[in-house]
Amino acid sequence: MNFIWNIFLYALAVFLVAKIIPKIHIKSFLTAILVSITYAILNFLIGWLLTLISLPLILVTFGLFHFVVNAILLWVTDKLIEDFEIENFTTTLIAAVLITIFIKLVGWIL
Repeated sequence: MNFIWNIFLYALAVFLVAKIIPKIHIKSFLTAILVSITYAILNFLIGWLLTLISLPLILVTFGLFHFVVNAILLWVTDKLIEDFEIENFTTTLIAAVLITIFIKLVGWIL
């Protein structure tokens, strides 16, 4: 049940960030759920490897480089899903930061 809640929460974050930032295009909330599931699978398969490879940079930047790792995963998700588009990597990085902040805030509230 916790996995389903996390997928829904991430989908909500992606959908809201897409509505806030004009350079992110998403077809519907169902697409946001698909983005969330794809991101979760990518994070499970290669997220740990990207984190391990970039661990020195994550430590030097006190964890801020982890946003770049999240942005890379979000960029790959963008390339895999046709109805989800982010125009450039800067926007992807901003979206990754906003999505992370949203999820942390909701987790902190709940």
